Amino acid sequence: MADLIDKIAWIHLEERRLLVARNTGRERFYLPGGKREPGESDVDTLVRELDEELAVTVEPSTALHVGTFEAPADARADGLLVRLTCYTAVHTGRLVPSREIEEIAWVTAGDGDRVSAVDRLVLAHLHEADLLD
Repeated sequence: MADLIDKIAWIHLEERRLLVARNTGRERFYLPGGKREPGESDVDTLVRELDEELAVTVEPSTALHVGTFEAPADARADGLLVRLTCYTAVHTGRLVPSREIEEIAWVTAGDGDRVSAVDRLVLAHLHEADLLD
């Protein structure tokens, strides 16, 4: 089995566009979220990561699993895979790039060249579900 980066990600849609974030020093955008810390549930990770990255508060009881997606890690030839377990959730607060996040953007299904390989699978899934332009 290939090595795996296991991440939790937030699906946040507005006006049929998907929120993505770009880390400082990176070219590609990614779904907000990150890796679990020891003992964290998926929802605990989602709440912590979105507070750290976007300065918003997620209501844990509203988290809904959207899907789990796997694809090769970008720019890696060693078989490393990225698994994204994706959730929607209601948040409060204004979305503000924070900590390692340099920029946020709103993308459509046609913006696959701006995001990671695994995020392209999410774009396609949301577009097929008629949730994303």
